[in-house]
Amino acid sequence: MKTLLTSSDELFVSDIMQCDFFSVSPDQSREEVFALLNHCDVDSIPVVEFSKLKGVLRAQDIAELIEDENTHDAHLQGATLPLEVPYMSTSPITLWRKRVVWLLMLFVAEAYTGSVLKAFSDQLESAISLAFFIPLLIVTGGNSGTQITATLVRAMALGEVSLRNLGAVLKKEISISFLVALTIGCVGIFRAWILNVGYQVTLVGGLTMMAITVWSAIVSSIIPMVLKRFNIDPAIVSAPFTATFIDGTGLIIYFEIAKMLMTDLA
Repeated sequence: MKTLLTSSDELFVSDIMQCDFFSVSPDQSREEVFALLNHCDVDSIPVVEFSKLKGVLRAQDIAELIEDENTHDAHLQGATLPLEVPYMSTSPITLWRKRVVWLLMLFVAEAYTGSVLKAFSDQLESAISLAFFIPLLIVTGGNSGTQITATLVRAMALGEVSLRNLGAVLKKEISISFLVALTIGCVGIFRAWILNVGYQVTLVGGLTMMAITVWSAIVSSIIPMVLKRFNIDPAIVSAPFTATFIDGTGLIIYFEIAKMLMTDLA
C-alpha cells in the first residue's frame, strides 16, 4: 500500500507490483502457514488453489488459528478430548464425557503392568525388597518420557524437527539421557543404601534406573515422529500414554536385570 501511494502517477501497477511472492493452499496446516509468517516479513498471505485466489490470511487470523491448535494439543497431551466451548461454559456432563473415554483407555493400557507383576511374582516372593523400588522406577521412566515428548511435540508443531531429523534427535536425547541416568542412578543407589536392602538389590535398583531412563529417551523420541509420518497428531502421544507404556516395559527391564544379578533369582 505504501509503494502504491508514493509511486509516480505515470507508472502502471505492473511496474510497481511485486512478482516474487508466495502463497498457501487451502489444505495446508495452520502450523505450516504460521511458520511462513514467522520467517517472512509479511502481514498477509494469499490462499490460492488451482491458480485462483480463494482468500487472504492475515497475521491475526493465523494467530487465532494457532491459539486454537495449541489449546487442542494441550487437551490431547492431558489425556482429554478438546473442548468446543470455553471451560466455564462447559457442563459437568460434557467434561465427564471428554475425560472418561481417555481414562478408560489408560486403564486398559495400564492393566498390562499388573500382568507383568504377576508374571514375575516368584521373583518378588524370593526378594520382597524388590517391591520397594517399583513405584520409584515407574515415576522415573514416566517423568523422563513426559519431558522429552512434550519438548518434541512442541518442536514438531513449530517445524523445527521432523522424521528426517530422527537420527540427530536420538543422538541428542540419548546422550542427554546418559547424563540424567548417571545422576538418577547415583541418587537411587543412595536411596537403596538408606533402606538397607542389601548390595544386590541396591545394584539392581541403580542399574535399572539408568536403563529405564535411556529406554524412555528412545521411546519418547521415536513414537511422536512415527505418528507424524502416518499423519497422526503427535499430541495424541500424551504424557499419560507415554508413561503407561514405559511403566510396563520398565518393569520387565527391572526384573530381567534382577534375574541376571541376584544369585537367589538366577
